[in-house]
Amino acid sequence: MNRREFVSGLTAATALAGVAATAAAAESRRVALVIGNGAYRNVPTLTNPPNDASDIAAALRRLGFTVALATNAGFDDMRRRLIAFGRDAAGADMAAVYFAGHGMEINGENWLIPIDAELKRDTDAANEAINLQSVMLQVSNTTSLGLVILDACRNNPFAARMNRSIATRAAPTSGLGRIEPVGNVLVAYAARDGTTALDGEARNSPFAAALLRNIETPGVEVTFMFRNVRDDVMEATRNEQQPFVYGSLSRKAIYLAGRPPDGAEGTPTQAAVSPAPMQTTTSPTIDPALVGTWEIMVPSGRGQSRWIWQIMGDGTYRFHAEPQRSARAHEGTITAANGRWTLHAIRGLSGYSDGGAYEIHDALALITGKLGTGAWKRSAE
Repeated sequence: MNRREFVSGLTAATALAGVAATAAAAESRRVALVIGNGAYRNVPTLTNPPNDASDIAAALRRLGFTVALATNAGFDDMRRRLIAFGRDAAGADMAAVYFAGHGMEINGENWLIPIDAELKRDTDAANEAINLQSVMLQVSNTTSLGLVILDACRNNPFAARMNRSIATRAAPTSGLGRIEPVGNVLVAYAARDGTTALDGEARNSPFAAALLRNIETPGVEVTFMFRNVRDDVMEATRNEQQPFVYGSLSRKAIYLAGRPPDGAEGTPTQAAVSPAPMQTTTSPTIDPALVGTWEIMVPSGRGQSRWIWQIMGDGTYRFHAEPQRSARAHEGTITAANGRWTLHAIRGLSGYSDGGAYEIHDALALITGKLGTGAWKRSAE
């Protein structure tokens, strides 16, 4: 079973859930401000930010957000849009800001840089750039989630030529500085504090490309979604770039693309349920509720196929598919406890691993991993 086959199967299996999620999202008020700055006047142009912003804006609209989009915005334009956005965001269920372009830390403060900035001195930032703290304030008055996503950690040409006004002040650092959001605010960096992100050579930056692959996946809780983005970016950049999320939310699960399938009759992943087999011994690394045989019906270009997972109490598993050509059989080790799971193939599928969250509802398991969410029924096999 390769990555392409698994993605195809889960995408088809959750298609109906995605339609329902989009409709549900539209019922709550969601607003977003998306800015992509590439045509800087005083430093070399960045190619991808306008593309990234346009594509992210389209994805957010599909998720039910009312989106204001700006490309190549100057200081006055960014300031006005941020003020207007803050008014719209007050009392909204979700409010999101996405910024692609240059950003930097100066003397302990983080700044998003408009295209008309000169930044000849460190003290010019207050008059020529947008403070990240002010952006976080604009998304802080929502009822569910305030989200700031920054693909703004690139190697910054402003820093090299900037004069420090006071000799004892800290020099501008690489990337953005660490922050501590409060309340229901999450801030996602394309690269963790003190490091830089790649702009990329394709249409989108590595971070934007990973975000676009994951943000519309139904049934993935928002913090898990960013973990998936992190893994995708690290894989694409060979561990040179590690995205990072700052902030601490409550135990309430928050979904951008709708909740996991609820197990109602008629969904592609449902079938008759058989009783769970009795288990005698279980490893402490395995939740007894997951031990047994699980299956899912996966539509594909070749017709329906049946995927079967056998999870043993000793922390091992076996997988096979019917017909066999639909996915490669393999086996390995698995851990599952407190709603989290990891899996590593040992035989049959070299190098395959995954992990994520799970929920058990009687004979239905909602398994969320790097590639999406599937609703698996317990099987008698």
